Amino acid sequence: MNRLPTYVVWPALFTLSLFAIWEIACVSFAIPPSFLPAPSTIAEAGWNFRSTLIDNSAVTLWTTLVGFGIATFVGLLLGAIIGASRGLYEALYPVMIGFNSIPKVAIVPVLILWFGVGSLPAVLTAFLISFFPIVVNVATGLATTEPELRDVLRALGATRWEIIRKIGLPRSMPYFFSSLKVAITLAFVGSVMAETVGSNKGVGHLMLSAQAAFQVPLVFAGLLALAILGIVLYAAMVIVERRFTGWAYR
Repeated sequence: MNRLPTYVVWPALFTLSLFAIWEIACVSFAIPPSFLPAPSTIAEAGWNFRSTLIDNSAVTLWTTLVGFGIATFVGLLLGAIIGASRGLYEALYPVMIGFNSIPKVAIVPVLILWFGVGSLPAVLTAFLISFFPIVVNVATGLATTEPELRDVLRALGATRWEIIRKIGLPRSMPYFFSSLKVAITLAFVGSVMAETVGSNKGVGHLMLSAQAAFQVPLVFAGLLALAILGIVLYAAMVIVERRFTGWAYR
């Protein structure tokens, strides 16, 4: 019988211990569910509203994945363009930093004004909040390519595009896949943020409605659903990273 790997066993044990401590604390100190519900109360609320929770989680997952997919494509393309040119790197980097410094919650009302209430503002917010790490990491990977390698390929008659394709892009792949792990969690933040501001579906909307009805256990059930989705997608990014860039790690 095969044993579970330690990187699965220890996190599971630690998480179960946290829930056990949480449950004991709520029972021992008689904490009201309207303030901090116990895990058993949250599980009961999640089961009672499982259909609604699953439907809204599916909407949030879809908007997150669409926004993340667009961010991956745009971030990889823009990062490759910026990283391949020193002039573009120095010219556009301050602009991107300034744009990324704008709180995305301030942009959501503008997106709702332009595109109305629905999934599109959530998709765009997920894209806007997650593409910056991808651009920066890909551009950094290309911009920091060793000059000696470039000189060797130039001496062998390689063109600029061939240098980027054979050295720059493979070298930037560890940066790229590492940024995906950060971007996927940020994409969730963007989707839920937009759903709480102006949407009629999604976990963010569900939590806002539950808060208005003082259904605190359902609010925590929504938070738990988001945590589970985030862990699953993060683990998926780790598997993809190890599959394509395992050679970069020792």
